[in-house]
Amino acid sequence: MAGGGSDKIDYVFKVVLVGDSAVGKSQILARFARNEFALDSKATIGVEFQTRTLVIQHKSVKTQIWDTAGQERYRAVTSAYYRGAVGALLVYDITRRQSFDHIPRWLEELRSHSDRNVVIMLVGNKSDLEDQRDVTKDEALEFAQKENLFFLETSALKATNIENAFQTVLTEIFNIVNKKNLTSEPHNSNGMPALPSKKIILPGPAQEIPKNKACCTSS
Repeated sequence: MAGGGSDKIDYVFKVVLVGDSAVGKSQILARFARNEFALDSKATIGVEFQTRTLVIQHKSVKTQIWDTAGQERYRAVTSAYYRGAVGALLVYDITRRQSFDHIPRWLEELRSHSDRNVVIMLVGNKSDLEDQRDVTKDEALEFAQKENLFFLETSALKATNIENAFQTVLTEIFNIVNKKNLTSEPHNSNGMPALPSKKIILPGPAQEIPKNKACCTSS
């Protein structure tokens, strides 16, 4: 599923990056959108977003990935930040226990501000720092299963599973939309506009953890 070069866009999906400051959200975004990694990355101030167009099942899907600062003082952006999001990466740092302990709070905020069927991937970032690990893969997987989330460990530095994480979320959204077909609902505010006259509707249960894909190794 490489980037599409066509001018025709079949769908637009908004995906948000959520989690504490310094867990690597901006690096994940840079790696996915531009295949870049900056060792001297500065903390995100406010909100930024990047776009990337992919081809999923022969359809052109434009993804808007939004990244915001994890610091408390920027929490006022939440309602606008989450509005229209149909996917989310819930990110923690595997070397920082506190960032994992805050995940339930971020999940609650995400679910209270976005569509109830938003597709969520729990992401344990910085898997390249295995020798500094402070959160086990098993406990993260257990939390993901309990909350009905997808789960992957990633490394923005080594580009491990970054593509896979976004592809999983986007493909799940795509499949949900196509399962019910794209319907025209001009007054429905739950989705992102896919085409000028249409909205994306996400009905029913948004996701199940595939029994054989719930956790992927980062080797």
